[in-house]
Amino acid sequence: MPSDPDADVSIEIRRATHDDYDAVAAFTGDIWADRGGDYIPRVYHEWLEDEPGQGTKTFLAEVDGEAAGIVQAVMLSPDEAWFQGMRVATDYRRQGVSRRLNEATFEWAREQGATVGRVMIFSWNATSLGAARASGFEPITEFRFAHPEPDPDAEGPFHVSHDPTAAWRYWTHSDARAHLSGLGLAPEESWATRELTHADFERLADETAVFAVESDDGLTGVAYRSRTYDSAVGTDDSSEAETESKTWAEYGVAAWDDVDAARSLLAAIARDGAACDADATRVLIPETARHVTDVPFSGADIAEEPDFVLGIDLTE
Repeated sequence: MPSDPDADVSIEIRRATHDDYDAVAAFTGDIWADRGGDYIPRVYHEWLEDEPGQGTKTFLAEVDGEAAGIVQAVMLSPDEAWFQGMRVATDYRRQGVSRRLNEATFEWAREQGATVGRVMIFSWNATSLGAARASGFEPITEFRFAHPEPDPDAEGPFHVSHDPTAAWRYWTHSDARAHLSGLGLAPEESWATRELTHADFERLADETAVFAVESDDGLTGVAYRSRTYDSAVGTDDSSEAETESKTWAEYGVAAWDDVDAARSLLAAIARDGAACDADATRVLIPETARHVTDVPFSGADIAEEPDFVLGIDLTE
C-alpha cells in the first residue's frame, strides 16, 4: 500500500554497499515466494555498483540503524533515468520509507541530467502500482512477452531483412511505437526500457541483430535482439526449485501490421534464437488486442500477464 507521508519515523538514506547484503537479503528473501521469490538476493553483489559516479546508484533506507528499504537508480541515456528494485521491509511499510527513497532517486537523477524517470511493474503487483502512483508516477504503456521457440527451420510468408534503416523506418511510422511511447528494452540494462533511436538500430545491426519484414506492400514489421543471457530459473514464473541453467535470447521490441507479418517476424526470431544456441526467447510486444492475439494465432507461446511502465516528469 502507499506509504503514509505523515508517519513519525526517522529515516536515513545512504548508498547501499556490499556489506549490507545480509540485511537486504533478510527483508527481501520472503517476497513473492509463490512466484519464485525475489531476484535481489540472487543478484545483489553483481547488481550493486562498486563505485559511485558510474551512472548507477543504489539507495538504502535505515530506520534506527536497521535496513528498511532499497531502490536502484540507473541512467539509461543522457536524460532518461530508470528506477528498479524498490523494496520496503514488512515492519516499515506505510511509514514513509518508499517516499523518501523515491525522493532520493529523483534528486540524484536530476543531478545527472535526467528529465524523465521510469519504472516497470508487473500487472499483478497491485501494492507497487499503488505506491508508484502515490509517489507521482503516471502510466505510460503496457506490454507483454511472447516466447517463440528457437527453431532453425522456422519459416514465414514474407522476406525478413537485417537492414537497420528499413527497421527504423517501419518503427517511426508504426502504431506500436505510438502505443509504447517509443520505448523498447534497453540493451545495456536488464528489465529496463528507454526511448529507441536510429543510432540504436545501426549499432544493434552490428552487435546483435535487427529485423525488417518486407512484403509486396512494403515494410510490415520490425524487431531487434537486445541481448542473450543465462538464467537459473526455467521460466519467468518458475519456482526456485528449478536450477537448470537456460540460455535466453531477448528481443527488445517486436511489432507488425498483420498476422502474416507476425508469422514472418516470429519465424525470423525463432531462427535467430536457434543461431544463438538459445533454449528460449522472450520478445517484448505491445499489449494490444491485435498483437496479443496474433502471437498464439501464429503458433507461438505468450506470457499470461502484461507488465506496466510508469514515468515521472523530473523537470517539475
